[in-house]
Amino acid sequence: MAAVRLLSYNVRSLRDDPAAVARVVRGIAPDVLCVQEVPRSWGWRLQRRRLARAVGLRIAAGRRACGLAVLAAPHVRRVAREFHLLTPDPDLHRRGLAIAVLEAGGARFIAASTHLDLKDGPRVRHVREILAHLDRVRDRHGAPVVLAGDVNEEPGGDAWSALADRFQDGYEAARAGEELTFSARDPRRRIDAVFADPAVRVTACGVPPGNADDYARATDHRPVVADLELS
Repeated sequence: MAAVRLLSYNVRSLRDDPAAVARVVRGIAPDVLCVQEVPRSWGWRLQRRRLARAVGLRIAAGRRACGLAVLAAPHVRRVAREFHLLTPDPDLHRRGLAIAVLEAGGARFIAASTHLDLKDGPRVRHVREILAHLDRVRDRHGAPVVLAGDVNEEPGGDAWSALADRFQDGYEAARAGEELTFSARDPRRRIDAVFADPAVRVTACGVPPGNADDYARATDHRPVVADLELS
């Protein structure tokens, strides 16, 4: 079995306190970091490289569009990567899916990062597209999937339920730490999650105990960490 710590984090384009973001991530020490709202404006490549260096990781997947990336520790090998734009909607932010096929401790797995829409219709439609992409990558590489991201919806919603029907909701599978992820200053909602294939054993998942001041300084979301065992 290979143990992997995966972190999902919406960093709000590093508009708040990038140093606090780095402290939060380093304190959690993930093997894989699935990021939402990484910078995508002028100088985005440099800002992403600086973030990767600051947290001791390297960029495994991502493009400028949609503000998504997957970062991995030096001991995690990248096998393949993909990036998919989801179907557009007029006057709404373009949504996407960043995928990295990785190996750690001899186990291959797929880490994917996404950020769903604020509107119900596009959010549900994009979940269907995401599931189709992940099914294809799983079949191609023969590896289990871990999907992390900002769902922009709480458990019980249509999009969340569609994901929970196919994957384990990490927090429900192995509750650890705190539940609520938004906002960082006044947590009232769980809208960020890690979902894992049934073949993956989730040993702990939730918002880790941390410095509340750094959480509030870093961004408007709190981090969600999942400890996983892969065969």
